[in-house]
Amino acid sequence: MKKEKLILVGNGMAGVRAIEELLALAPDKYEITVFGEEPHGNYNRILLSHVLSGEKPFADTVLNDRAWYEKHGIRLESGRKVVAINRARRQVIAADGTIADYDKLLLATGARPTMMPLPGSHLFGVMSFRNIAEVETMLDLARPGRRAVVVGGGLLGLEAAYGLKQRGMQVTVVHLMDKLMERQLDAPAAALLKRSLEERGIAVELGAETQGFVGGKQVEAVRLRDGRTLPADLAVVAIGIRPNVELAQQSGIHCQRGIVVNGSMQTYDPRIYAVGECVEHAGNTYGLVAPLFKQAKVVANHLAGLGHARYEDQPLATKLKITGIDLYSAGHFGGGDGYEELVMEDPGRGVYKKLVIRDNRLAGALLYGDTTNETWYYDLMRDGSDISELRPNLLHGHGHLGDAGHSGAVAVASMPDETEVCGCNGITKGMIVKAITDKGLFTLEEVRSHTKASASCGSCTGKVEQILAFTLGGDYSPAPQEKPLCGCTEHTHAEVRNAIREQHLTTIPETMRFLEWKTPDGCPKCRPALNYYLISTWPGEAKDDPQSRVHNERVHANIQNDGSYSVVPRTWGGLTNAKELRVIADLAEKYNVPVKVTGGQRLAIPFIKKEDLPKVWATLNDNDMLSGFAYGKAVRSVKSCVGKGLCRFGTQDSLGLGVAVEKKFWGAWTPHKFKMGVSGCPRNCAEATIKDFGIVGVDSGWELHVGGTCGVRVRATDLLCKVATDDEAIEHAAAFLQLYREEGWYLERSSAWIERVGMPYVKKRILDDGAARQALAERFWHAQQFAQVDPWQDRAKSDRPDYEYAALEVVEAAA
Repeated sequence: MKKEKLILVGNGMAGVRAIEELLALAPDKYEITVFGEEPHGNYNRILLSHVLSGEKPFADTVLNDRAWYEKHGIRLESGRKVVAINRARRQVIAADGTIADYDKLLLATGARPTMMPLPGSHLFGVMSFRNIAEVETMLDLARPGRRAVVVGGGLLGLEAAYGLKQRGMQVTVVHLMDKLMERQLDAPAAALLKRSLEERGIAVELGAETQGFVGGKQVEAVRLRDGRTLPADLAVVAIGIRPNVELAQQSGIHCQRGIVVNGSMQTYDPRIYAVGECVEHAGNTYGLVAPLFKQAKVVANHLAGLGHARYEDQPLATKLKITGIDLYSAGHFGGGDGYEELVMEDPGRGVYKKLVIRDNRLAGALLYGDTTNETWYYDLMRDGSDISELRPNLLHGHGHLGDAGHSGAVAVASMPDETEVCGCNGITKGMIVKAITDKGLFTLEEVRSHTKASASCGSCTGKVEQILAFTLGGDYSPAPQEKPLCGCTEHTHAEVRNAIREQHLTTIPETMRFLEWKTPDGCPKCRPALNYYLISTWPGEAKDDPQSRVHNERVHANIQNDGSYSVVPRTWGGLTNAKELRVIADLAEKYNVPVKVTGGQRLAIPFIKKEDLPKVWATLNDNDMLSGFAYGKAVRSVKSCVGKGLCRFGTQDSLGLGVAVEKKFWGAWTPHKFKMGVSGCPRNCAEATIKDFGIVGVDSGWELHVGGTCGVRVRATDLLCKVATDDEAIEHAAAFLQLYREEGWYLERSSAWIERVGMPYVKKRILDDGAARQALAERFWHAQQFAQVDPWQDRAKSDRPDYEYAALEVVEAAA
C-alpha cells in the first residue's frame, strides 16, 4: 500500500516525540520528512542549563542522533528553515528553495524568546538562552572574573545565572518585579530563594528596570532606569517566550497568541496539526515539556487513524534546576477568597511549605527546602482527591501516613550517587540518573524498563520519581492516572473501560483489535483486567474467560507455600451447623489435614493436593456447601457478630442481616477483593469499620460505612449514611458495590477508589438521587443473575476431564 507523506516542521522535543509515538502506533503508515532549523539531530533543550554549568556535555543531551532517523527511514532536512506553506498544493518551501509535498503536515515550530526593543540590544554579547548555539556563545564569553548580567529573575534566567556562576563569572540578576519567580513563588519562598542565590555569590537586583545596553560592538554594561550602570561582558535576556506562529500566520492558518488547535491538536486546516510551544489550546499556551509530550501522544493517535485521544490541560509543576536548591511549585498556590492555606515556615533551616486547599481538594503546593513529597502532592491535585482525612498529616508528607517508599528525610538533590535506591535490584541513584540522561528517559516506566529500579516490590517508586523530577526539572510530571494499563497497550484503564462500554466490545480479542494492542495475546497483567471489565460491563453477554484468570481463580483455591491448596467453603454470615462441621471434619480426617478458622469467620481446609481438589469440592457440594470465593477478586465473606438475638448489648439483628447480605451478594466479581461486615451495635465486634462495606446497628437502624481496609495499610471506613431498615441497607450496599464495579480500576481496592474520586462524589451518586441509586442497584441485581454460579458445583456436574488437576504421570525413559 502506498504510504502517505507526513512532514514535520520543527525538529524539537515535542515534534519528534510525536513521531516516536506515531512510529509505535503505525510504523508503516507514512513516508516522513523532518525539517529543522538547527544543524543537529533532536536534543533535550531542558538540559541546556546543565551544559552551561558544565555538569553535562552536549552529547549527553542528544535524544535522537542521525542514525535514529536513518533507522526509521525518516528524511532529516536539518539546517533548513521552512519559510512558506502552499496549502492548495500541499507543499512546504524551505529558505534554500527545497520543496516537499505532504498529505499531512505537523507544525512544531516552538517558541521565540522575548527580546526587549532597547538601545544596544543588537550588540554582540546580548543574547537569549534558548538553543545550543547560544549556550556555545556564552561559553566562549564566560571566563573566570568576567561579569555577566542576566535580565529576568524567572526560571530560565536563574538557571542561566547559576550556570554562568559555575563558569567563574561575576553574575548579577536584574529583575523588574519585587520578588523572584513571581509566577511560581509567593513572598516568603521568593525571599528564601534570593538568600540562597546570594549565598552562592549571585547578586540580585529586584525592582530594577533595564533601560538599555552600552558598548561599542560588544556589550560593556547594562544601564538601569534608576541611573546605575552594571558592567557586563555578557548580557543574557530571559524574560519569557512567545509562540512562534510566523509560518502559520503567513500561510493563513488561524492564530491568536499561538496556532489555534482543537482537542485532537488539529488546526483550522484539517490536514495540518500542531504541537508544542507554538500552539494555543483553549486559550492556553505552553512552555513546559509535560503538556507537550501529552499533546504528542494525542496527535500521534490521530495521525495513526485511531482518532479517540483528546488533549486536556492539567495542573503544571515547576522545579528549579539549580544544585542544592530544592524548589517546587504547582497549581494555584496563591490562595485567596474561598481557599484555605496550610503553611509551615522554618527560616533557620531554609524550609517553607504552603498547601492551598479548596473544598477539601488540594489546589496548589509550594515547597522550598524540602520537596520530597512533591509527587504525592501533585497526584492529589491532578486526581482531585478528597484530602479531608489527610489534613492532620498533610503538611508533614506521605511518609507520615504509614505507607512505605514515598517519603525520605534526605532530599534527593543532596543524595550521593552511590546511595542504593532500589534494594531489590541493587540500583543506585547514580545508575538511575545515568540511564535517564544517557537513554533520554522521561517516564517511570522507561526507567523501570532500562534499570529495573522500582520494578520489583515497588516500595522505592516515590524516590525514583523524585530522581526523575530532579534530573529532568519541573517538566517531569508523573501521571499514574494516565499510565497505560500495561506494556501491551498505550491505553489507560479509563480509556479501556470507555472503549468497552461505548463500542459495545464483548470479547478480549475484539477489544485488543479495536484498541490496537501491541501484543497478539496480551500478558498476565492485562488479560485479567480485560476479562473483568468485559464481564462487569456486559453481564450475561460477555463470557468469562478462565484462561484470563489469575492462578487461584483458575483453580478455585488458594495455593500455599508447599504447593498444596487451601479450600474454604462458604459459611453464611459466619454461621455454620453440625452437618457442615461433620462434613469438614470427615474431609480433614480423610486427607489427614487440620482445619483453620480464618479471620473472616470461615473454616479453611489447608494442605489439599491439587489432584484432590475436585473430590473435595464434590463432597462439599453434595452437602450444599458452596465455594467461599476466598481466592477471588470478588465479594468474600460477610463477617457478623451474634447481634441482639444473643448479645445483651446488641441493638439490631446483625446475624440475620449478615446471612441475608451474604446470600444476596456472593459471587459478584469486583475490581479487587471486597469484604463486608455487620455489627449489631456500636461496639462493633464484627470490625465492620475496616471492611469495604460495613453495617453497624444503632437504636434507630443501621449506619452504613464504606472504604475500609485492613492490611499493610489500615484505613477506617467513611460514614456513608444512616438507614432505618434492612431493605434500605441492602439497596445502598448494592448501589455502592455497582458504582465501585463500574468505576474502580482492576486491582484498585474500594478504599483507593474512594480516595481517588472523593467521598463527596460517592455520596452524591448514592444519596442525592434516589432514582439513580435504584438504577445502580438494579444493574447489580441484573448482573447477579449471571454471577451466582458456584464453580465447585459447575466442576462437579461437568463432564469435562480433570486433566488440569491430575498429576503428571511418571514414565520410564526408553532404553
